[in-house]
Amino acid sequence: MKRFPKLFLLGVVLLTVTGCSQTKQQTVTAVGSSALQPLVEAAGEQFSKQNSQAYINVQGGGSGTGLSQVQQQAVQIGNSDVFAEQKKGIQASNMVDHRVCVVAVVPIVNKKVGVDNLTLQQLQAIFMGKIDNWQAVGGPNLAITLVNRAQGSGTRTIFEQQVMQGRPSKKSSEQDSSGMVRQIVKNTPGAISYVAWPYLTKETPALKINGVKLSVASVTNNTWPIWSYEHMYTTKNANDDTKQLIDYILSDNFQKHEVRQMRYIPIKQMHYQQDATGKTTRIKVRD
Repeated sequence: MKRFPKLFLLGVVLLTVTGCSQTKQQTVTAVGSSALQPLVEAAGEQFSKQNSQAYINVQGGGSGTGLSQVQQQAVQIGNSDVFAEQKKGIQASNMVDHRVCVVAVVPIVNKKVGVDNLTLQQLQAIFMGKIDNWQAVGGPNLAITLVNRAQGSGTRTIFEQQVMQGRPSKKSSEQDSSGMVRQIVKNTPGAISYVAWPYLTKETPALKINGVKLSVASVTNNTWPIWSYEHMYTTKNANDDTKQLIDYILSDNFQKHEVRQMRYIPIKQMHYQQDATGKTTRIKVRD
């Protein structure tokens, strides 16, 4: 019986120590762009291994969702394929824009289409519904099935800005994720859509645009016309773990290895820069 107080005291101490160690762990939640999601997940996993007290929670939902949630301070990071200024209801001046890499968007088709190149004007006409059969662009007598990303998707915003250029898209199937888009195109004869380059597979052939093949060189020199920055937006009072995660992604080592391996492009490699209107201008290549 005399040992009970000591055991009880020891238990209290252990519970207190355990509780303290648990409360130290910080969760950083990043929500938004499905195009950027794979890269942030990879960075979060590596960052957590080096920072045991940090837990990185990465979710999709689209660029619009990410921007909205970080604006409401419901999450620490809003991942976006587009500038905050491009989204209605978002006060860009209240947030900090961290551009972490560049992503290309590529049109994909079902293998039975048999077309490997479109002009930008043909691609636009297809999504407007003016061209509705592959025979009109050198393919088989096969109806075109459009698959679009859902409203709020940053990938769709890039496509609409740089391909549609203000012209309306024909009503079509809309999907919330790049993975679902890819699956539908793969299984639907005559289907066409678009995905971010990291989601491209051999199962859904990539089209050339104006005779230009997608490559790092064609994106960096702006001959590939559909690309954008990947942004990680934070509030102005971001916590230390959030800042450190973004610094980790922007580090030379991560940019030279993971960013390139996952088919994103380091910003320092770009020969052109882009603004919120989609206007591109030549810049000096940075080291």
